[in-house]
Order: sequence, then structure tokens, then C-alpha cells
Amino acid sequence: MPMRQDCKFFESRTYPNGDTVRKCDLDLAPEAPWRCPEDCQAYTRRRADVNWSYGSLVTPKTPEEPASLGTDDSIAALLDEAEDVVNRAGAEIMADLDKEERRSSGRLSRAFRRRGKSRGGRG
Repeated sequence: MPMRQDCKFFESRTYPNGDTVRKCDLDLAPEAPWRCPEDCQAYTRRRADVNWSYGSLVTPKTPEEPASLGTDDSIAALLDEAEDVVNRAGAEIMADLDKEERRSSGRLSRAFRRRGKSRGGRG
């Protein structure tokens, strides 16, 4: 089944460089941007939104399905594997940043403590 653009969980976003992302916000369409699962339990028809102002947004045409897109689960498995790699890398990057931030803040607090002691114990 093609992506259901009338589902409230469907999202399409075009970036300034022209790239477009078409996805399910619940991550339930493993073959996005081409297909939604036939029997998706979360499908909810989009209703009128309250207090939204709409511009001239037009959802871009769905890209052509690659010839290699089959009916088995191999594409979904490959995309899940790629997502896992990205998620692991993200967690490692965040841990490195936290470690660096703790190290930097520790140096600053030690420097301020030393400065206060050299001024007669104020600090």
C-alpha cells in the first residue's frame, strides 16, 4: 500500500537544499517513503486541525519505487539495521560530549576555587 498521506502520522518535510523526507511519525512504515503496512493498526485519518495556518504547501510526488523493492521483509530489516547503527553512534557521541563537558566544568570550578583562596579565602 502506498504511503497514506491522509494519515495523521504521515509527515513530509522539504529542506532548503531540495531533499524531502516522507515518513511515519510513529516509525511504523519500514518501507517509507514508498509504502505503509497494509494492515497498520495506528492508521488514523487526518481530521481538521485547530488553530493551524496553512501556506501553499504541496506534498511532493512520491519517488518511484526502486526495482529492488520486493515483497519480503529484507528492505525493512536493512533499514532497521541502518537505524540501529545511527542510534548507537548518536548515543556514543552524546556520551563523549557529556564526558567533555564534565571535564571542562571541573577545570573551571577548580580555577575559580584557587583564585578565591589566593585572595584571602574569599570564594
